[in-house]
Amino acid sequence: MINIAIDGPSGAGKSTLAKAIAKALNIHYLDTGAMYRGLAYAALQAGVDVKDQTQVERFLGTADMKTVYADGEQRVLVNGRDVMPYIRTPEVSKAASDISAHPCVRMKLVSMQRDVASQYDLVLDGRDIGTFVLPNAKHKFFVTADVEERARRRFREDLARGIKSDFQSVLENMRERDRNDSSRSLAPLKKADDAVLIDTTDMNIDAVLDFVLSILKQE
Repeated sequence: MINIAIDGPSGAGKSTLAKAIAKALNIHYLDTGAMYRGLAYAALQAGVDVKDQTQVERFLGTADMKTVYADGEQRVLVNGRDVMPYIRTPEVSKAASDISAHPCVRMKLVSMQRDVASQYDLVLDGRDIGTFVLPNAKHKFFVTADVEERARRRFREDLARGIKSDFQSVLENMRERDRNDSSRSLAPLKKADDAVLIDTTDMNIDAVLDFVLSILKQE
């Protein structure tokens, strides 16, 4: 079974890279961030305070969450509803960071991720894939970039999706998410000791993909 772990902070290009690798190798891509976003979106819709652990635990007990593939594309279903079209707003991004800080959430979703990884050749991206979700994965990469460059990328993505935003707010939200992800008690964001570090600040996706594929061919 081939499992490729890609970790890094928000806006570093993990998902774009992971999708490109999956396409190049003709294997599945699992967006773990979409799972947290999907749960966060469903919780917000249910009126749950995503910072309140008691409310979140209660919601988890009622949420039927699944990750499936349809026509090669990942879908996140919560209580039978495909939430993928609704998870890329700044509000959901912030809620995903908050809800993922709860150990009960992380353990539930990590269990789901490990289950999917045991069934498919897979590229996974997230914050703790190589350190916690799949610590024995043979191939690990840590993708990062300057925080202002990451914020610019996210701001452009928001504009392209028609999401009203401003650069300064995106930058501050990204800095806050970095702090949350790096300081949480369970499986914080960090580079695995055996991961290859890639700084994408001055690299386009083609250059990053070529670099990764060259490493995979060597192993």
